[in-house]
Amino acid sequence: MTNAGGASVHASAVLVGNRAVLIRGPSGSGKSHLAFDLILAGRSGQIAPAMLIGDDRVHLGARGGQLIVRPAPALAGLIEIRGLGIRRCDYVNEAPVGLVVDLEAADAARLPAPEALLAHISGIQLPRIPVGKGFAPIPLVIAALTMTISSPSTGLSADCSKGIGNHISPTIATE
Repeated sequence: MTNAGGASVHASAVLVGNRAVLIRGPSGSGKSHLAFDLILAGRSGQIAPAMLIGDDRVHLGARGGQLIVRPAPALAGLIEIRGLGIRRCDYVNEAPVGLVVDLEAADAARLPAPEALLAHISGIQLPRIPVGKGFAPIPLVIAALTMTISSPSTGLSADCSKGIGNHISPTIATE
């Protein structure tokens, strides 16, 4: 990575299990809100344990074929909780990105095209969730984190068929 942390981007990131969820979107789109929702979902057992990496600004860089996300040093351990202000929060120093969530995405659709479900950042292809303006992202992200087939490249699990946690059965949609 370069510049002691990589390229600085306007985004938030949360470590869920062993991979980061990178949350992108315009100012006011709900990046901090989704980050906090993921942390709470991890605490409640809906998803793997979750911890803040960075809020509002993070650094991205490629290393060993993975996209690594780090907090911006000046904002490390801080998260905006609307209605409560800026709060201190436990955080991790870096993690490989396993999922990209784009809030207020122009290409969000009810049945997205396959190419809309991929992000290419620093030459690395990652799973992506495009979320339309006005749609709640947390159900989509929880579904993606709990229903995605295991992959060594993303580190996401397929626990939904194992009865672990509060997971949705993928067979319901096809019955």
